[in-house]
Amino acid sequence: MTPHTHTLKSYDKELDDLRTLVSQMGGFAEAQVRSAVDCLTTRDTAMAERVVAADRKLDAMELELERQVHGIIARRSPVADDLRGVIAALKISGALERVGDYAKNIAKRATVLNQSSPIRAVGILPQMAAETQRMIADVIDAYVEADAGRAIDVWQRDERVDALYNSLFRELLTYMMENTRLITPCTHLLFCAKNLERVGDHATNIAEMVYFSITGVVMEDVRPKGDDTSYTTLDPNDPERYGA
Repeated sequence: MTPHTHTLKSYDKELDDLRTLVSQMGGFAEAQVRSAVDCLTTRDTAMAERVVAADRKLDAMELELERQVHGIIARRSPVADDLRGVIAALKISGALERVGDYAKNIAKRATVLNQSSPIRAVGILPQMAAETQRMIADVIDAYVEADAGRAIDVWQRDERVDALYNSLFRELLTYMMENTRLITPCTHLLFCAKNLERVGDHATNIAEMVYFSITGVVMEDVRPKGDDTSYTTLDPNDPERYGA
């Protein structure tokens, strides 16, 4: 949403308030991801329960943003870049709400994982979380500052998250094949990793929304998808396929 001055100062304030709320949602969603992974690595079940409970706040923020968007459209009939910015805010809020859901899912699984013995592969999850947190922070900054170049940078960085996910997938698959007692906790960890990978995808989607809201041009999706775990085989005669 490219900031510019309108004749009515109240209209400018409404658009500013919308940008502020999107920024607040982004910061809260980022914090939820960080806390969810922290409670997993530190085995803090109480923190996990707080993350789950806090998801309601993000839901409430999304509803408030929808109310503001409806009000702006009804009162101001925005056009051109204003309309793109308002619609982008609505779509971004939905994506951030989903990010919060993924953080909540990780926290829920942490309460189960904390009851079993630690697994060394958990160490990769903080790397994934840190990368997705930076993506969320940077893409929200790109939205607030109307920085198309920064949006492109976030869009391109999703490959790093996919690479980490692929690495963790193969490592956990190896653990499960070597020790069947690890199948349940490793499966929970795989779901946690997939949730983080989806957070990266949503940050990428937000980057596309931001780019379009600023330029009016659809970002060409030429970046290859880095998640190749769908092609992983369990063939015991081909150990390289699962990271041995």
